[in-house]
Amino acid sequence: MKSKTIQVSCAQMHWGKKLEYNLAKTVEFIKEAAKTGSRVICFPEANLTGFYFPYVLKYSIESVISALDEVCSVAKTYDIWAIVGTIQKTRNKFLNLAHIISPDGKIVYEYAKIHLAGNEEKKYCCGGNKLALFEIDGICCTMAICRDGRHPEVYRIPAMAGAQILFHPSCSFDKIETVVWKRTSGRAQLPAGPTTRIFHCVANTVGQSPDGLYTSSGASFIRDPSGLPLIEASPYQEELITAVLNLKKADCSFAIDSLNEPSFLKPYWEQMILEMKKRANLKPE
Repeated sequence: MKSKTIQVSCAQMHWGKKLEYNLAKTVEFIKEAAKTGSRVICFPEANLTGFYFPYVLKYSIESVISALDEVCSVAKTYDIWAIVGTIQKTRNKFLNLAHIISPDGKIVYEYAKIHLAGNEEKKYCCGGNKLALFEIDGICCTMAICRDGRHPEVYRIPAMAGAQILFHPSCSFDKIETVVWKRTSGRAQLPAGPTTRIFHCVANTVGQSPDGLYTSSGASFIRDPSGLPLIEASPYQEELITAVLNLKKADCSFAIDSLNEPSFLKPYWEQMILEMKKRANLKPE
């Protein structure tokens, strides 16, 4: 039976650390989230490998899979859903992946970032092949990774299909001047609720790159379907934020209104929803 509420945590982590540090911090946050009673913890974009490509390019696929296996084991021990990120080498390029790990310790769903950002990601990675639609404890959910959130169809089409929660791992890093401007303008991640009426859970990164040229905007948040913040993180430190989501509030009504009106567009929206569902369980490649 689908729950009426669910407690969710978002972990805010440094983006420019090495795999060993990231794994230890991920395990620490899973334990903390479980201790507070959360059913789900969402981590930032590529939280296990980090997003600093001079490090990422040196990792063997075996080391990344080993770290992912350890996280699966910890999720099982603490009986919690975990959404974790890696950048992994494929046959041709890298994929920026989010892995949905069940309380049984199994990866039950994977999504690859569609809209790449930054010179290095565009150079080394390829975009994903589907929109995200999956369930957590019977609750229909969707996913966007960082820049994907700038493209509303990524989460609005799933909302038309009934997705009540948008999980949004992010690594909103840039040159220091740009990040300060993002903080001032509130532009780092824009709330999805005002255009959909679903919950929006952002796990973002903090910290400077090892060369000191880049930083990240922090300010992870969990927002109500109205767009109002239930809780927000600081701009600078690694931390865990937690909120209880009352699912009655996530009625997807704004997305459904767009589905129904204007009526001449409805058949096209319905066709897109059908195509999304057909591809939902494809393995990213």
